[in-house]
Amino acid sequence: MACPAPVDSFRAEYVIMPGSGIRNGAPSEDFAGYAKAVIDGMTIHVSGTLGQGEDGQPPDDAGQKARNALASIDKALKQAESGLTDAVACRVYITDAAWLGEVFRDIRPTNTMLICQIPTQGAKVEIEITASRAG
Repeated sequence: MACPAPVDSFRAEYVIMPGSGIRNGAPSEDFAGYAKAVIDGMTIHVSGTLGQGEDGQPPDDAGQKARNALASIDKALKQAESGLTDAVACRVYITDAAWLGEVFRDIRPTNTMLICQIPTQGAKVEIEITASRAG
């Protein structure tokens, strides 16, 4: 089963759902049955994020995709009273290792990077974060 194409007019609005899930209304949340983020006590787990632009389309540049993904992740973390500076683990799936590092240079969470194929057309990077609410 193929993933649905990005929706041109999709704009993320993050909502905390019952059961401590954060949803942004992306079509893929219903298609694949997941939440953008889940709050588990003092820990927030953020789903892999591709980094589409404001128009719902992925930019060509992997660095911009990563910056977009991190901005989306930070927005979800803020809904859980956290932020990227509270990241404790980062998992990056990237099609080539040409870009990474500018955001976490001073934060230094644990990190796993896999160079792999991403099963969404045009995707070059997907980032997943675990953060703490302990602040």
